[in-house]
Amino acid sequence: MMCLKKTITRCFLITLSLIGGLLPYQTLRAQKSIATPVVTGSISDFIKNLKAYPGYFNFYYDEKNDKIYLEIDKLGTEFLYYTSLTDGVGSGGPERGQATAVIAKFIQVGQKILLVEPNYAYRAITDNKDEQKAVENAFAQSVIWSFKVLAVGQGKVLIDLSPFLVRDSQKIASSIGRNNLPGLHIGASQQMGPAYNFDESRSAIYLDNTKNFPKNTEFEAIITFTGGSIQGRGWGMGPGIAPDPNAVTVKMHQSFVELPEAGYKPRKFDPRSGFNMYSYMDFSASMKEPIVKRFTRRQRLEKKDPTAALSEPVKPIVYYVDRGAPALIKKALIEGGSWWNQAFEAAGYKNAFQIKELPEGADPMDIRYNIVNWINRTGNPRAFSTGMSHIDPRTGEIIKGVVTLGADRHRQDYLIVEGLLQQYEDGKEVNDDMQNFALARIRQLSAHEIGHTLGLYHNFTSSTKNRASVMDYPFPRFSMDNQGKINVADAYAVGIGEWDKRAIIWGYQDFPEGTDENKALDDIMKETLAQGHIFIPDIGGYVHPIANQWDEGTNAPNELKRLLQIRNRLLQNFSEKAIPEGAPMATLEEVLVPIYLLHRYQIEAAAKSLGGLYFTHALKNDGQVITKLIEPQEQWKAFDALISTIQADALSLPEQLIQKIPPRPSGYPQTREVFNRYTGPTFDPIAAAETVASTTLGHLLDPARAARLIEYQGRDDKQPGFIPMAERLLELTWKKPLVGGYKGALQAMVNNVTLQYLLQLAAGKETSTVVKGQAIYLIENLATWMQDHLGNASPAYASNLHFGLTQIKSFRENPSKFEIEAPMQMPPGAPIGTPSLHFIDQMCSFN
Repeated sequence: MMCLKKTITRCFLITLSLIGGLLPYQTLRAQKSIATPVVTGSISDFIKNLKAYPGYFNFYYDEKNDKIYLEIDKLGTEFLYYTSLTDGVGSGGPERGQATAVIAKFIQVGQKILLVEPNYAYRAITDNKDEQKAVENAFAQSVIWSFKVLAVGQGKVLIDLSPFLVRDSQKIASSIGRNNLPGLHIGASQQMGPAYNFDESRSAIYLDNTKNFPKNTEFEAIITFTGGSIQGRGWGMGPGIAPDPNAVTVKMHQSFVELPEAGYKPRKFDPRSGFNMYSYMDFSASMKEPIVKRFTRRQRLEKKDPTAALSEPVKPIVYYVDRGAPALIKKALIEGGSWWNQAFEAAGYKNAFQIKELPEGADPMDIRYNIVNWINRTGNPRAFSTGMSHIDPRTGEIIKGVVTLGADRHRQDYLIVEGLLQQYEDGKEVNDDMQNFALARIRQLSAHEIGHTLGLYHNFTSSTKNRASVMDYPFPRFSMDNQGKINVADAYAVGIGEWDKRAIIWGYQDFPEGTDENKALDDIMKETLAQGHIFIPDIGGYVHPIANQWDEGTNAPNELKRLLQIRNRLLQNFSEKAIPEGAPMATLEEVLVPIYLLHRYQIEAAAKSLGGLYFTHALKNDGQVITKLIEPQEQWKAFDALISTIQADALSLPEQLIQKIPPRPSGYPQTREVFNRYTGPTFDPIAAAETVASTTLGHLLDPARAARLIEYQGRDDKQPGFIPMAERLLELTWKKPLVGGYKGALQAMVNNVTLQYLLQLAAGKETSTVVKGQAIYLIENLATWMQDHLGNASPAYASNLHFGLTQIKSFRENPSKFEIEAPMQMPPGAPIGTPSLHFIDQMCSFN
């Protein structure tokens, strides 16, 4: 759902710069070795007492000195250099399965052998060798490693590969312990762990997983990192990454793999298709054509009989599920992943997609296997999942899909459904509804992440078209009857979506010989558009009214109103039935969080209608609506729905519920999964409400939204505009009489947050001058109104007004240096939920 605090791997270099093309880069392949001075000793003499491992690259093991010697018989021949992390660090650190894959080759320069990574981002697709050479000389290559020649013989050289293997090939030392530490008080969440360094004395070749095959040579090493000042052992005593946090030991895998055989045909890129792109710059392109060549990233798949409506594939796409996943989870992963066969059947293939458990003894790091990893973490960061694909940088062909699923993902869904159903009644057995709910999400998640590794982006419009794609981020679908009973039987879709079928037809259809492929693809796309499908991925900006994450329904403001009604009923009846027998009452808060914030993503979805823009990724003359302003009445409907989320009635909690949440007991420290507090150890219902208010008001008073509201009203005077919207907001907050008690305190808090965001608009560096001017106009009018009403206000209201006037005075004194106090933020919600991981998800096919 498609991209987290993670170290961005060199997969981005593959995707963004070291990406492939249609033709081999002949000048790189033809690079000549410099003549080598004579080396004393032959290979046969050097290796006669060593254990031989014949294969793609022959290598020899010196047990006495724990060294590996590599025999190079393919100087100048390109291969795939693949490196991966066999063991994860956990606690938000580098994870098992993270990997890089690049083109490399060995060349000889004197008595040195260099491992070189050519630059495939820039090419000259021409037969003119001088033009090819000009491009090659214009851009740098990379020397990955240097080796000395130890022996020679019959066109071969021997090198000591050991230092290359026993090193931090994944470059993770700087990231170990640098994420938030688990077990810390919320206020310490920005603390960083200690620095680590590679310790060669505690590292060695791991021979058990060092193997050789005809088309790939595999190496593994045990790598230890030491450092840091934290003493003691165990979770909570350090980064929580190893028994002794001063020594972190993992295994790293490196492979030399023969490049895919010829025959893969790149497919053009179409921004409407839902597929990821790979590109390169072709400096031989004429002025009449683009210099950037764009193609589709996909796996190789061909029909045995391209003329048949339904044909078996020449070679199926096969995925393997981690043997270490729990039995129920493993079954759900296989079931969900198998849905893709429905899409390939729609594209004319029989049994083209297969998913099964990884055979015993098979290595999931082997680049020949598409793999679904089940990763255990300590919950920091949360249970995000990724779908990464490694490509052949020459052509863009996906050669390995790697899905990584967080092992506590199902537990977060279980937490949601515990609050929805509240089944822990005394003396009654809990049924399977909650488990089935969580497993349904795992099936959908498996299909989603595998979709990324097939080349697909997210499509965030599918929730408005009957859940048309597993590539959306789904919100659970549930209903409530007149008695307040929740039905979650249809929480997550079953099977592949109609959009997914259309995408696979476009990306993987195999055409008979003689077919004009580009015309055939355009015909497929015309049919897709005629069926009403549109593709809007992760573009950011909070703009498109129907492209939303974690939302449900065909109309976002209407769905927000419906969710608020269900949420209100749930909160009124919320009790200890949401936690199992024997659980501390304080843990009721963990289950309360997802219910109190049940509408968090629908707030974001509804906000996109206000100052939003409907658009498509239209091509010239394809018949799609290119852009369209949202109808004014729809925008005001969205405004009203959003305002309802910050009313005291919507923010308040029942008194009997507040009384049931005591301070945290010993052994159950406060975590990031509960609300922050202003009140010390006690539960703070006003701080909890502030997280909702700051979310809604942050969307309403967003600088970009304000700029669009002003622009759109300038183009069409029927549009709401920023000042009318903001004035209406102030009428319903500051200018609304303050009630007494708990709800009055909530109202005062909302007033303060409203002013904070308005002042931020006026002072923000990213705010346009036009928006700043209108914000200042509103602030000055509000200050005059506050002053006029100060004398007749109750003590509580007067204190609220005084605080507002003080804030405005501080802003007036030095607008350029004015800073507001950041409002309380919600506990994490989206398992993916960080910009960095989101970026990975988009560009590296992570989800």
